Amino acid sequence: MWQQPQQPPPPHQQQPGGGPGGWQQQPQGGHTAQLPGHFGPVSDDERTWSLMAYVGQFLVSAIAPAVVYVGKARSPFARKHAVQGLNMSLAAIAVWFVFGLLSLAVELFIWVPLAFTAVVMFFLVYAGRAANRGEFRRVPAAVAWPLLKK
Repeated sequence: MWQQPQQPPPPHQQQPGGGPGGWQQQPQGGHTAQLPGHFGPVSDDERTWSLMAYVGQFLVSAIAPAVVYVGKARSPFARKHAVQGLNMSLAAIAVWFVFGLLSLAVELFIWVPLAFTAVVMFFLVYAGRAANRGEFRRVPAAVAWPLLKK
């Protein structure tokens, strides 16, 4: 859930050293978000890799989540996002292949993969935003066919 950042007190209330009424600067780097469930803390690195499993598909399709799956195999959080992204990619490739061939016989079928691609793009953004926040949002099985296990 989004929380508004805390504002430091006005200068006349600040005390050096972060004592009572003062403020302390937050440490740089190493930010972790607590993910409900069994993942534990999620590092910035894991969130970035998980986000790339979705965003990378706009450029290189199934290669991006496959690289994340191999590169971060020890991270359950990144692996779960990579598998979901890979399932989405494989589903899109299958739909394009099958309905691309069928559209040779009936031209109207070309709209099926185009519509499916629009839905996949919506869910890539949906799941990518959740990954960037350190969360996991399940994509419907109609979009991410459960071909690979998480």
